[in-house]
Amino acid sequence: MSRIVTPGATIGIIGGGQLGRMMATAAKQMGYRIAVLEPSEDSPCGQVADVVIEAAYDDAVGATRLAEVSDVITYEFENIDEQTANWLTEQADFPQGAKVLGITQHRLREKEAIQNLGIPVAPFQAIHSLDGIEDAAEKIGFPAVLKTCRGGYDGKGQRVVHNVEQLKQGAEELLKSSECVLEAWIPFSLELSVIVTRSRNGETSVFPVSENEHRDNILFRSHVPARIDETVSEQAKEIALKIVTGLDVVGTLAVELFMLEDGRLYVNELAPRPHNSGHYTIEACKTSQFEQHIRAVCGLPLGSTQLWSPVVMENILGEDLEDVLQAVSNLNDVKLHLYGKKEAKVKRKMGHLTATADSVEEACDKIERLQKVNILK
Repeated sequence: MSRIVTPGATIGIIGGGQLGRMMATAAKQMGYRIAVLEPSEDSPCGQVADVVIEAAYDDAVGATRLAEVSDVITYEFENIDEQTANWLTEQADFPQGAKVLGITQHRLREKEAIQNLGIPVAPFQAIHSLDGIEDAAEKIGFPAVLKTCRGGYDGKGQRVVHNVEQLKQGAEELLKSSECVLEAWIPFSLELSVIVTRSRNGETSVFPVSENEHRDNILFRSHVPARIDETVSEQAKEIALKIVTGLDVVGTLAVELFMLEDGRLYVNELAPRPHNSGHYTIEACKTSQFEQHIRAVCGLPLGSTQLWSPVVMENILGEDLEDVLQAVSNLNDVKLHLYGKKEAKVKRKMGHLTATADSVEEACDKIERLQKVNILK
């Protein structure tokens, strides 16, 4: 696995979304060329790539072409076809490999893997059919959260259930697309995340803990540093490092956590790639999560994760975009990132704003002032 892919080489990216775009931008600043495999035309990553392969993610010819033009291959999202991932692991330089993808693509496997490392997760039960509902409900209790094992993000593929009847209704719908997992409801006080990176050469680094605020199951804001005790912050980082090492992850891993009132932490989900809650690192850290990911998969030394200043990142959704575009002259004290998506849809992430300041509260105030002048609703 030990290898250095030097600048000037071509990095192949599976997926043409905004994470791929920001990954590509960081890589090109370092002197790399970019190839992207993406089925849609004029994708966010495709707009900045040197080579665009328009093919489905499970297209064998497309994967072969990507391997031919790339010196190393990575991805911007984890829902990659299993056969494609296995082929790339065997036939190309694909340092992240198929193993971690196979775990994180499937919520039940993911929870079992985390639990096997001795790290707390919410109590859970697998639901493979309607026949297992009552037994699972008895073991987990209510309220609970029913989730599909595969797919789903930003609240999709999930149902909060309060009784057996709601559980049956949810299972009848969700089991059509995937087996499910029933999780106990965790009465959390805060949602946190940690971005951790492990190089193909074994070096690790961890970014400051982010405190995340969600609306309608979509990340609304990230506040860094998180407003938590230092002991909790260090524990969150230790958990992230234990997972990235224990699962033999290469590249960037986002670890999402629930914090209870007493400071106890439960891991909620993993994402083996750069993450929405790590966008703050572009302006606020010595090395961004995207540059760090490129360093990791290329075998370069990892950069410093030092936080320059407190920071708040807020997502721009489709319903916000027009207000932002009409009032860009007021964006003098925050950084604007737009992703180049062709169509603005309600609840679709179109970009983000980042404000830095001497405190998280002051950074929040900067974004709140934008709302007062009707830049954001």
